[in-house]
Amino acid sequence: MSDQPASQPTDKWIYVVRAVRADLLQTGPTETEMATLGRHGAYLEELKARGVLVFVGRTLTTGPETFGMAVVEAADEAAARVIVDADPVVSEGLMRAELYPFFIAGMRAAG
Repeated sequence: MSDQPASQPTDKWIYVVRAVRADLLQTGPTETEMATLGRHGAYLEELKARGVLVFVGRTLTTGPETFGMAVVEAADEAAARVIVDADPVVSEGLMRAELYPFFIAGMRAAG
């Protein structure tokens, strides 16, 4: 993670995930990987229900450059790291994650 300026406190964190197996989306997930992806989806739904998940998405590419990302609210980096590490795709080794402090500079109104 890069240094966060002390003058920019945040409760928003972005975590970016990339598949460990580069051809995952080209060849398709194995049964085990599919089960992990199912638990990942359920975990994100749980975060949403708890009001922790701000938004989530992924690129629509299928090559090794593909990544997913989630913006979550957490009191500090340690709390954000707990959220990331509890994601089944991370804890089960399907994807590697990077965590960064995040500032939402603009967003269109809902609706």
